[in-house]
Amino acid sequence: MNPLSISQLTEQIKLVLENELQPVYWVVGELADFRQAPQGHVYFELVEKQGNQVLAKIRSNLWQFTYRSVAAKFESVTGTSLKNGMKVLAQVSVSYHPVFGLSVNVKDIDPSFSLGERARVRQETIDRLTREGLIRLNGQLHLPRVIQRIAVISSATAAGYGDFVNQLENNPYGYRVYHRLFNSLMQGNEAVNSLIAALESVESENTRSSFDAVVIIRGGGAQLDLDCFDDYRLAAQIAKFPLPIFTGIGHERDETIADLVAHTRLKTPTAVAEFLLSGFREFEENLGLALQRIDRATRSRLREEDQKIQQLAIRVRSLATQKISLENEKVNTYFKRIEQSSKSISRYALFQLENLEKNLSKAFGRSIKKEEDKLLHLEVVIKQLDPQGLLLKGYSRTESQGKPIHLIDLKVGDELITYTSDQKLSSTLTKIEKK
Repeated sequence: MNPLSISQLTEQIKLVLENELQPVYWVVGELADFRQAPQGHVYFELVEKQGNQVLAKIRSNLWQFTYRSVAAKFESVTGTSLKNGMKVLAQVSVSYHPVFGLSVNVKDIDPSFSLGERARVRQETIDRLTREGLIRLNGQLHLPRVIQRIAVISSATAAGYGDFVNQLENNPYGYRVYHRLFNSLMQGNEAVNSLIAALESVESENTRSSFDAVVIIRGGGAQLDLDCFDDYRLAAQIAKFPLPIFTGIGHERDETIADLVAHTRLKTPTAVAEFLLSGFREFEENLGLALQRIDRATRSRLREEDQKIQQLAIRVRSLATQKISLENEKVNTYFKRIEQSSKSISRYALFQLENLEKNLSKAFGRSIKKEEDKLLHLEVVIKQLDPQGLLLKGYSRTESQGKPIHLIDLKVGDELITYTSDQKLSSTLTKIEKK
């Protein structure tokens, strides 16, 4: 056995790679862990994914001199800088270092590929949303006649947000719109999660605040800065949201997928503010027109009704005169009949009263005699029951302790009080015999 040193082995690996591999390759990968060193060099990984699963990755270097030209060309074509999560077509050379291992040195990046890849992914997302019936789902929600309470999703520091608030609060009509900011990132790798979290916060707060609609706004930006607004998860969240959503992302050339699924898409934040204010103006104008129509219709109806009233007044006076004359004749006839009938009734009633007076007089006399007999009988009974009468006959009444003696249990020595018709006698009980 003739063992090799590590340096000898790594040198053989390096020679094999240099002899067997082509000088450069074009590869497709996603930028990950993208960072720039103080010296100006850029270090990152090129990653191949299937869904969320990483299939392969390789350490990559972009040296300072090459990075300046590649980055400048990429930004001039795409309107944005290289960053994490971006899928690129890169020209690389394979390098092997005895200490740092295998890596690739990036020689060039094709900016047109990133634009084309973005368009492909965007179309796939649109097709999926269409299949799932989400494209115009939010657009079917009913808008209030006037949108007065809105939840705003934006970055607090975004110029577009400041323009939006200024347009709302300083409108020349004096309209007042309640707005509440739900702060969110509006670009970058975490923008999608931040926007979804903001929408969830709006939905949880809606039960207390009762918003009429949601506004998603940001200032302008490069085309690839808007990639977060082409994300499927965000688009599905917007489509299924229970409130109408307005977008004013501030990019006039292209329409994002978020714009497609939103209820109403406007180009800029100020355009969203103007749209909201136009709802107030339109409502006010319609209200004014309605009031004018009501005023004209009311005046016309009043004139018609006044004419009808005058015609009816003439007819009523004529009919009333005829009716009064006819009723006067009837009243005179009734009066004569009543006068005759009342005389006859009066005579008959007087006859009945005289008979009643006689009958009452007889009945009253009989009733008094009967009551007098009852009183005499009661007087006799009362006299018979009077205790004083019994005492006058020689009977007496004896008590002890204020009670009749037949109601208490007497003992020898008890004091007795005896009442006669004219005396009160006190005695002491000396003997008791059972009888």
